[in-house]
Amino acid sequence: MITTSTEHILANFRQNMLLQALVVLYVLIWIPLAFSPFDRFDWILENVLVVLFAGLLFFSYNRFPLSDLSYIVIFLFMSLHAVGAHYTYANVPFGFWMQNVLHLSRNHFDRIVHFSFGLLMAYPIREVFLRVASARGFWAYYLPLDVVLASSGAYEIIEMIAAKLVSPELGDAYLGTQGDVWDAQKDMSSAAIGAVLSMILTVIVRKIRHKGPQLLSGKAIPPAVIK
Repeated sequence: MITTSTEHILANFRQNMLLQALVVLYVLIWIPLAFSPFDRFDWILENVLVVLFAGLLFFSYNRFPLSDLSYIVIFLFMSLHAVGAHYTYANVPFGFWMQNVLHLSRNHFDRIVHFSFGLLMAYPIREVFLRVASARGFWAYYLPLDVVLASSGAYEIIEMIAAKLVSPELGDAYLGTQGDVWDAQKDMSSAAIGAVLSMILTVIVRKIRHKGPQLLSGKAIPPAVIK
């Protein structure tokens, strides 16, 4: 069974076959994409936060392991980011395919990844609030959205500083604005929409899980208590 955010999690990497598989799969994705990226310096900049985040997950695992579901969605997001870093977000082939098929004005792969940040990362953020701050009810669903928005804004600021101080010549390639003056705001909005959708899906799934066993047993269904 895949563990979720409301379960008690024990650190046991040697027996967690799912987590081992996710680590191996990510390495198999990341290493090939590290070779011959579209822009080597841009790839390095894109991966600085990845290395820091991976280090945080590694060193915190024994004291604060996350649920299997959280690691799955983190893996999915980091895999998308690895693809974007390889090509630079404005040059990902899938984005050009979408642009041609849907007759879009630009390559929207970066927007997909920002949306995915909110959609996928809101759940592990919620898990942290549940276990560290004992967040319940409204706050258990609002605080992940709040952190996603704050993280998105901070990331846009970091991108701007890095582009200005480290490599001004990268400019649009690193920022991925593609000439859109509202790119940063649209990226943050995409992340917010993803986070809201993630929390709505979490509510729906939790209600189904609470009602499911009672429906099967034929017992009366009391009001669901959503943590």
